[in-house]
Amino acid sequence: MDKIKIYTDGACKGNPGVGGWGAILIAGTREKELFGGERETTNNRMELMAVIQALQALKRPCEIALYTDSQYVLKGITEWIDGWKAKGWKTAAKAPVKNVDLWQQLDQARQVHKIDWIWVRGHTGDAGNERADQLANMGVDSVL
Repeated sequence: MDKIKIYTDGACKGNPGVGGWGAILIAGTREKELFGGERETTNNRMELMAVIQALQALKRPCEIALYTDSQYVLKGITEWIDGWKAKGWKTAAKAPVKNVDLWQQLDQARQVHKIDWIWVRGHTGDAGNERADQLANMGVDSVL
């Protein structure tokens, strides 16, 4: 199984507002950068979209170290998602899960991979996170 590092980030100018997502996929000495944007979105949607797009870009199952600065993404995928699914995509308060469309896409995209989810503090000099942030902002610029 190929070993990949992925750094992801989302950005939003206004929340909701114009948003972008970015991801860097690193396999040995090879790197691939991805980014995109949406005119009316939220920061949380862009954080999720960055991860989804990165995972969907992979052509075969991989062993992944996935770095995110989003506690929402990290806790959602490692702590909350199984409960949401068991409750029919409802929260503990019986409210509909926000961004359920993207959580379902992420849930499907992660199934074929072995993923180690790693949180990094944003904007503190982590090179991969800083590059993903730059890509997310390029995504914002692409839809302005």
